[in-house]
Amino acid sequence: MVKLTKLTAGTACLELAPEIGGAIARLDVGGKPLLRRWTGDETDPFSLAGNVLMPFSNRISGGGFTWNETFYPLGPNFEGEPNPIHGDGFLKSWGITKSGTSAQMTLLNGEIGPWKYRARQDFHLTPDQLKVTLTIQNTGLYSLPFGLGLHPWFPRNSGTRISFSAKSVWLENTSYLPTKELNLSSAPAWSFEHARSLPATWMNNCYTGFCGSVRIDQTAAAVSCTITCDQSLEYAHIFSPGEASDFFCFEPVTHPVDSLNLPRQPGQRELKTGGTLATSVIFSWK
Repeated sequence: MVKLTKLTAGTACLELAPEIGGAIARLDVGGKPLLRRWTGDETDPFSLAGNVLMPFSNRISGGGFTWNETFYPLGPNFEGEPNPIHGDGFLKSWGITKSGTSAQMTLLNGEIGPWKYRARQDFHLTPDQLKVTLTIQNTGLYSLPFGLGLHPWFPRNSGTRISFSAKSVWLENTSYLPTKELNLSSAPAWSFEHARSLPATWMNNCYTGFCGSVRIDQTAAAVSCTITCDQSLEYAHIFSPGEASDFFCFEPVTHPVDSLNLPRQPGQRELKTGGTLATSVIFSWK
């Protein structure tokens, strides 16, 4: 049986599942979910309340990528996915230490494709907010691009509304890879500048020029919140299967989908051996 680590502050309760990809299993406030609660399925990391994304987020096409004129092959890492997805941090078992209302999860053996790394997740819970800080260090022999992000799962019902500012949105093809970038000034149907419901149909799109803050308003069945992100998280990915689904995802990340195979490889951070990259996300509900 998976052992969960619980933090409480006021009416807020956070449960972490370090053995299952260093994941969040639950974040409740006043007995109501802020994040969708884990179903208890130990075999499915996407049944949890929140996943960590490292050393890259989302998909990489073409069997790998070229960096500094060297091609690095990269194969699928998750059953049912033809392309590698979300790195390997969400698939590994993490260590954990706890002190009061804070916890630290560590990963010493991150390794996928050419990447080798160590990583840390720091959680600090107060009665009004949860701060998550991610840190990754390149322990490999090569200077490589690194990415970070969070993949939280939120409750969704007919009253759920979200709002945030961004500059553009990427459309996708049937392989869930980017095809065309639309400027939101000429594509208002894609804009969430003003609070609105998620679309009734499938949505799986990355927003560029994310302002770093998003408001999620819920009905009385769930907890409304504001998410404030470090400036390194310049992109936001929304995944929503449709109106029949009871969840959606809002994922702040450092780079767009398949960035390593896009022109100019946007959002990538090169780390030399021993170099580190850090970012943070704050969930507030006061």
